[in-house]
Amino acid sequence: MLRTHTCGELTKKDIKKEVILCGWVHRRRDHGGIIFIDLRDRYGLTQITFDPEVDKKAYQVADKLRSEWVIKVKGKIVARPADMINKKLKTGEIEVEITELEIFSQSKTPPFEIEEEKDIKVNEELRMKYRYIDLRRKARADILIKRHQFINFIRDYLNKKDFIEIETPMLSKSTPEGARDFLVPSRLHRGSFYALPQSPQQYKQLLMISGVDKYFQIAKCFRDEDTRGERQAEFTQLDLEMSFADESDIMDLTEDLFTKAIEKIFSKKKILKKPWPRLNYDDVILKYGTDKPDLRFGLEIEDVTEIVKDSGFKVFADMAKKNGYAVRAICASGAVKFSRKDIDDLTNFVAQFGAKGLAYIVIKDKGELQSPIVKFLGEEIARDIVKKLKAKPGDIIFFGADKKSVVCEVLSQLRNELGRRLKLIDLNILALAFIVNFPLFEEEKEGEHFAPEHHMFTAPVKEDIKLLDKNPAKVRSRQYDMVGNGHEIGGGSIRIHDAKLQEKIFDLIGFDEKKKKEFRHFLRAFEYGVPPHGGIAPGLDRVLMVCMNQDSIRDVMAFPKTGDGRDLTMEAPGEVENKQLEELGIKIDKE
Repeated sequence: MLRTHTCGELTKKDIKKEVILCGWVHRRRDHGGIIFIDLRDRYGLTQITFDPEVDKKAYQVADKLRSEWVIKVKGKIVARPADMINKKLKTGEIEVEITELEIFSQSKTPPFEIEEEKDIKVNEELRMKYRYIDLRRKARADILIKRHQFINFIRDYLNKKDFIEIETPMLSKSTPEGARDFLVPSRLHRGSFYALPQSPQQYKQLLMISGVDKYFQIAKCFRDEDTRGERQAEFTQLDLEMSFADESDIMDLTEDLFTKAIEKIFSKKKILKKPWPRLNYDDVILKYGTDKPDLRFGLEIEDVTEIVKDSGFKVFADMAKKNGYAVRAICASGAVKFSRKDIDDLTNFVAQFGAKGLAYIVIKDKGELQSPIVKFLGEEIARDIVKKLKAKPGDIIFFGADKKSVVCEVLSQLRNELGRRLKLIDLNILALAFIVNFPLFEEEKEGEHFAPEHHMFTAPVKEDIKLLDKNPAKVRSRQYDMVGNGHEIGGGSIRIHDAKLQEKIFDLIGFDEKKKKEFRHFLRAFEYGVPPHGGIAPGLDRVLMVCMNQDSIRDVMAFPKTGDGRDLTMEAPGEVENKQLEELGIKIDKE
């Protein structure tokens, strides 16, 4: 037996027991001829002591011990002296007097401190390179444990709801679905390629056609695109599909599942509103400038285009009169404390999102309006704006004026930044919601070319199908997105189950016969009876990132990629031998 107990379970109830422990040397102290070691494993810390009066041989070997050496010890549990009790530790009332010591392995000095008590900031790339050391830190290990518990809860919940967990292939076919595929060359079929799945979208629909009825999978997905804080080339999602279900069925189940999972695993978190709000896409775009709003605070955006279109402020008036342009504003409550430098910083901040400046009006203590633009707007129009935004003394109104898409992006980013600077964000709150009534298409070229807003298998709202021939840009979809604290954490839709409608969508997004042929395997299945069906795919990395207040999904993964797509621990990607390339019929163009 290598160990009888872990380093996190012994208490004063175990006093006088003889135990065997294994772990890493976390901390070492020498006091009055006795060596004290904090021994660490995944479960916690136990203080062990080496006293030459108890066992001279063990003491002599212990004198060599250094940080992160891996050891096995045997000894007897005793009570700590009253003045040495550590109330922060479960094991803080006892220590183990060691009589035997075995060293399993030694360690070089770690590249960074593992003791989190010192709160030392470590360069992220260094943590990624030595991820196996980073994961020894309690905060990192706890994230992996919470991730396991969360996924385990999901499995148990869905099992009880008659869902079947089914694994779909990792090696599949490349089809034009949006993001760039990761391609895998075939040795047996030279010149042909598999693709790693961007999601199991077609497979889960084929499973519904197969009569599976309720499917789920903790699915690995791959997209060859640039990484950022909430996106990785490789990520994990809960993939879920149901037959004979509508939007409400899927949203109700998803809400119940995630509410119960969060309340069980993250009990300190408070869900802001139950049931989760279901918000109209057009409304959230107007109020928040984005379809993934942070609903933990207000600062809603107001449209003032009509108010300023006849004003003397040419910048606003010109924008207000142009088709597709808008003038909108945010009232930042209590922002009067911002200095001139603060406002300059905000101006520079919004510039990176396309703003050409940041106009503002300060409402002073007695209601006086202070701003370079008031004299051009006119006092009456300025007062009308103040009234519409319900601004009061101590507030600042900030403006965005440009193309509607630019105004939305600028003011959504400004709103979030104001939320941070004004300390309006409560980290213990989860503001969860569904966004519904998305447009079916994005207009890439006005009136000429359309791209799917969600994906090409999303069904249009029934009453809008007649608009597909007349005005596709006005067609709403049966899509629903799951948002939390300013992040899109899941997306789903009711799928098309009619072959002619699916072909119609392919035509509208510009698929020629060659591209349609790439989906013939899928359309073939539509000839054999397709049930109405739909699903959702919450991104588990993003959900966990939000629940654990992490800055990036990299922080909730065991072995993530860096911002430029490298695995620093494994030193991947890497070169391969010419022989391997020759077998695949591949030549590297070094230019």
